Amino acid sequence: MSSSVSSPYSLGFLVVGLAWAFWILLPKYVRWRSRVAMLNVIPTVGPTGFLSGFVGTYRFFTNAKDILQEGYEKYPNRIFKVALVDRWAIIAPGRMMVEDLMKATDDQLSMIEAAAETLQVEYTLSKEVVLHPYHVAIVRTPMTRNIATRFAEVRDETVSAFADLIPAKDDWVKVPAYKTSFQIVGRTANRFFVGLPLCRDSDWLDLNTNFAVEVFISAMIINLFPSFLKPIAGHLLTRMPSSMKRATKHLAPIIEERLAREDEYGTKDWPSKPNDLISWLLDEAKAEQREVSDLITRILAIEVAAIHTTSTAFCNALYQLAAHPELVVPLREEVEAIVEESGWTKEGVGKMRKLDSFLKETLRFSGGGGIVNNRKVLTDFTFSDGTTVPAGTTIGVAAYMHHHDEAQYDNPYTFDAFRFYNMRNREGESIKHQTISPGPDYITFGNGRHACPGRFFAVYEIKGLIAHILMSYDVKLETEGVIPPYEWHGPSMDPSSTGEVLFRKRR
Repeated sequence: MSSSVSSPYSLGFLVVGLAWAFWILLPKYVRWRSRVAMLNVIPTVGPTGFLSGFVGTYRFFTNAKDILQEGYEKYPNRIFKVALVDRWAIIAPGRMMVEDLMKATDDQLSMIEAAAETLQVEYTLSKEVVLHPYHVAIVRTPMTRNIATRFAEVRDETVSAFADLIPAKDDWVKVPAYKTSFQIVGRTANRFFVGLPLCRDSDWLDLNTNFAVEVFISAMIINLFPSFLKPIAGHLLTRMPSSMKRATKHLAPIIEERLAREDEYGTKDWPSKPNDLISWLLDEAKAEQREVSDLITRILAIEVAAIHTTSTAFCNALYQLAAHPELVVPLREEVEAIVEESGWTKEGVGKMRKLDSFLKETLRFSGGGGIVNNRKVLTDFTFSDGTTVPAGTTIGVAAYMHHHDEAQYDNPYTFDAFRFYNMRNREGESIKHQTISPGPDYITFGNGRHACPGRFFAVYEIKGLIAHILMSYDVKLETEGVIPPYEWHGPSMDPSSTGEVLFRKRR
């Protein structure tokens, strides 16, 4: 009796269960089919199968430049894709594609989500950096606004750092360019961020310069793993706990003292309050964001972004200056004339047009790497040529290829230091073509609303460093005019980490 009664019920439950599963899974299946259809329309460079994706990932890690160049030449006016372990890298070549990305809304494409994925911040930094990125607005507004006010201190640290690291001598002295660039930028940036005496503390500087490199290397390795293995790889590779411990030793007493002053005076604007990154963060932080650990994490995140990219850009500029002795006289004459007129000020450095052109050409010619302007697709995104990229993928721009495209620049493989200086001399273009000015043809700092907010300080900092070299030293390469080979790490291009530049006291 019981079996005969239960049988219809069992059958009914089975039917309901199957219907429910069908109702749940069908939309996902339809979505998956739609996603596959969209991706199939996009041409592929390299392997296409699931297993060959592992091969493709290895090839992309070891030979990204050639792969990107192949795709750029085969598909100059349409997007293409490269297979990685468990996802596709979508590459957008050409000016039209860049303009499409610039026009996209934050609801369509997310820079923050892409950065979180690229840097694997959940493991290398902290989820909070992505969930509540209020520190980005700090970089964009109060930090940029205070460049002029704090420039004298940055200049003072420039003079001190060079004197300590590259003493001016009558004979030529070999200097490891990459390592020294990180040391100098670390000091000048930290004079602006945290001031004296911390900006000269050897342990603090070692933490910042090495941590910045470690974040980029760890993220690159973690991204080689499929999604289900990333937590394991992230746990094994991250240096965040030990770095936080070191950073806390230096920063916690300073932050706690600032919070105590606020309590003592009952206001954030207490007498003799330092005008630095810590204060700017405390002015904007809310609730748990004012906890010491959260503030330290934000400072480390800003240090990573500021020191690594600025140091490699400065190193590239140093190599180019040493490789082109014919540029020294016109650049030096400009710096001398402007310093005599305006002094070592933000206003003065802003007037150095030839120096600005030299730096921008350096970034065009030898900066930017393989992929920049990364955006995570939040909703299916359609380019102006009709190609649709499905949600969940990440789009980037092949910067090196873009900057060496004859459709963008005349003689793109020639280093023309005054290329942009001559452009600015055209009628009506005097304020255009600056290093800080992104556009569809110049994408080193990204583009649109989400162009790098720290580019203003970075550019003034680097120009100040190069100007100091011009005024104080002669420089050359060991082999005249031959820049040490660039190093590609996956889609990232860096200056040689082993190359040397020869310095002597200016004659």
